[in-house]
Amino acid sequence: MKSFALTTKSLFVSFNSDLTKLRSLAFSCALENTLLMLNFLPCSTKSLLRPALCVLFAFGLLSISACSTHKKVEVPQLLTPLVEANTGQLHAEINRLASVKSIHGKVDLQFEDNSFAEAGVADKYRSADGTVTIQRPGKVYLVIQVPVVATPVAQMTSDGEHFRIAILQGEEKYRRFVKGTNNAVYAKLDGDGSDPKKKQRRGEKETVSALSNLRPQHFTDALMIRDTQTGNEGFIYSQSEFFQEESDTRPGAKKSSRVVRGYYLLEELSLNSSRQAHLHRRFWFDRVGSIRLARLQTFDDHGLMVTDVAYDNDKLFGENAQISLPTHVVLTRPQDRYTVSITYQAPESVIIDREYKPEAFVLENKWQLPEVDLDTHKDTPTSNP
Repeated sequence: MKSFALTTKSLFVSFNSDLTKLRSLAFSCALENTLLMLNFLPCSTKSLLRPALCVLFAFGLLSISACSTHKKVEVPQLLTPLVEANTGQLHAEINRLASVKSIHGKVDLQFEDNSFAEAGVADKYRSADGTVTIQRPGKVYLVIQVPVVATPVAQMTSDGEHFRIAILQGEEKYRRFVKGTNNAVYAKLDGDGSDPKKKQRRGEKETVSALSNLRPQHFTDALMIRDTQTGNEGFIYSQSEFFQEESDTRPGAKKSSRVVRGYYLLEELSLNSSRQAHLHRRFWFDRVGSIRLARLQTFDDHGLMVTDVAYDNDKLFGENAQISLPTHVVLTRPQDRYTVSITYQAPESVIIDREYKPEAFVLENKWQLPEVDLDTHKDTPTSNP
């Protein structure tokens, strides 16, 4: 079918080109005959006909040019209707999402390692089941297990300042208990230095290796957005309009079709002691049909992107349909070179705003795993091998 379409298109182009040539030849012949006839006319008649011939000549050139350059171009459709909103309304939507105090529910997780992205290689690992408990400000407890059989793979917690990770599956070198500080920067654990051309999907081994470098605190701001700092003189906000061409994700859309979607951007800029501003957070609001937070980007003091979070498929959460929240969250950490896709399995079963004790977010090494303290750079072997 594709070959036939290409052949038909080629025939059409060839025919169109030949037709243009014929029109040009016919016009030239007609002009030549007209000029010959003029030689036999009196001078007074020639003077009268000369302006008309000039107009005819110009019209002929325009006709040939139009026939040879006309081409239909498919333009991506602008999605409508576009909803209007002011800065106050955008703040209100962020703070509505930030009103949730805690979330507990089942999720599907898929991890993608982008360590070799510059070489055009990204490893997407098998999906895993998870149970996540998040509570403000910055507390998280995440349990990851193999789907169906529910075999535990890893557990991780953060109390807002420190994190702990227990890797329970995989080769012996991966099974360990890792401790560290949230705002510290650590090198990747156990990087194997593989040639990116030789990397392959090997399942559990890579999944466990990736999880050992995942930081639980990265989930907190992605799944529980912080409110805006409208009462803080150290922050200022700027609203702008933006249009982006992207894939058409509407039901029934063709796979290759493109659309233009309208957004509002709300940028949060923090001010230092010298009143110099740097971009802290950028909120993207989808304007098609309603105002919806679709994306959140955060930046460090040098303007480099730290996180890029996409939100989609909003549904009512909680047994009593308490609040509408995104069910699909994709967290990307460009500097850490990984992406995690998080999907709530049953939004109606998610528990909202329950209070959890602080000790619920401190993981203990009950498995007697070898311990790695990233702050002291020491490995402590297990006392019970």
